[in-house]
Amino acid sequence: MAFIQMNIMSESLMRTVPVNVILPADKLPVPGEPPREDRPFKTLYLLHGIIGSSIDWVNGTRIQRFAEDHDLAVVMPSGSNSFYVDQPEGHNYFGRFVGQELVSLTRKIFPLSTKREDTYIGGLSMGGFGALRNGLKYTETFSHIVCLSGALLAEEMARRTGEKENFMDGAAYARACFGDLDKILHSDKNPKWLVKQLKEQNRPIPRILLACGQEDDLLPYNEDMRDFLLSEGVDVTYQTGEGAHEWDFWDRWIEYAVSHWLPLEETTMGLSSGHIGKK
Repeated sequence: MAFIQMNIMSESLMRTVPVNVILPADKLPVPGEPPREDRPFKTLYLLHGIIGSSIDWVNGTRIQRFAEDHDLAVVMPSGSNSFYVDQPEGHNYFGRFVGQELVSLTRKIFPLSTKREDTYIGGLSMGGFGALRNGLKYTETFSHIVCLSGALLAEEMARRTGEKENFMDGAAYARACFGDLDKILHSDKNPKWLVKQLKEQNRPIPRILLACGQEDDLLPYNEDMRDFLLSEGVDVTYQTGEGAHEWDFWDRWIEYAVSHWLPLEETTMGLSSGHIGKK
């Protein structure tokens, strides 16, 4: 399993951005098993949460093992505390970066499939919001969205006034990410608005997986989004279970997403220090 740490120059952000990539291109077949057919890799663009980094998913979950088992490429960029939306005043076009530029650049660098049906986006918390928003915004690129414990707070942020002790809860932070708070709900920064626009334009809507822990403070927001998506006839899978806003929960549900929900290749073992022969 190749784990690649790199920096790429982004025109959307006008700076160098750290990106980590899991690429099973060096996967050795177990003796006696045929090698994988030489073809482009299906790809999951995976976004971290607030105050996180591009290494979070590798440190906090077993995503590297799951990706190798299913011959899945995983691209994990740094998204700062941006909510992965465009912020024109600072030339921080995080949505454009994730939904267009990052996909284009990584397809040039690595043997990744260019097909919509092979390209997915996912994330946790703030990254769950970013995955949902950008998966809908760039629906011609992504066929599946994985939103774990999504910070689906567009409507809550639109109501914010004043400041809080925790910077993440204040109006200033909301404005820094979303701009004019009076305009959020009727803009492409609101996933519900995007769904309605896609339906009106008769454009494809990605399949969506929502999962949130029963002890997570964000559970009501995820249940509200589930109810909205179902009312709009969107293909959504909703899962919940024991857990709070924590890595144990995200590890379980990214395994479910990769091993059971995404349309990936069948599990195949590769020769590695953790697996040196047939079971």
